[in-house]
Amino acid sequence: MTTKADFTTQEWEQVLEGPPSAGMIVITAARGGMLRESISMAKAYVEARQQHGQSELLDEVVAVKPKLDHTRYHSPEELKEHSLGHIRDAVALLQGKATAQELEEYKRFIITLADRVADAHREHGHGEEDEQAAIAAITEALG
Repeated sequence: MTTKADFTTQEWEQVLEGPPSAGMIVITAARGGMLRESISMAKAYVEARQQHGQSELLDEVVAVKPKLDHTRYHSPEELKEHSLGHIRDAVALLQGKATAQELEEYKRFIITLADRVADAHREHGHGEEDEQAAIAAITEALG
């Protein structure tokens, strides 16, 4: 089992940054709905916490409130580019430290989170094509 203790502080921050980075990519893919989508991202974390015990690594990831400073980017494109990099970096790091099952659970959580955020926006008839393109980019970054 892989745990937070297996990572340096900087590495652990990389792991934590992956899921909210995916959420922010979807949130900024289309206009409107940012509040609903942010709430939906938080709910994905709550639901993952309720499945406590299936993966110690994922339990530790979702135990931390998602955070990402989206104000440091000057455009949605810049945010997307950097966020995809965060996702790729987290996956590469986990490939070297986590089990194959833990890595797949992490990837699955990111896709589930991205889908939940997109669904929150679609419920109000906005940006489906843009969000699908964002999820495809996230999926590609996950490998």
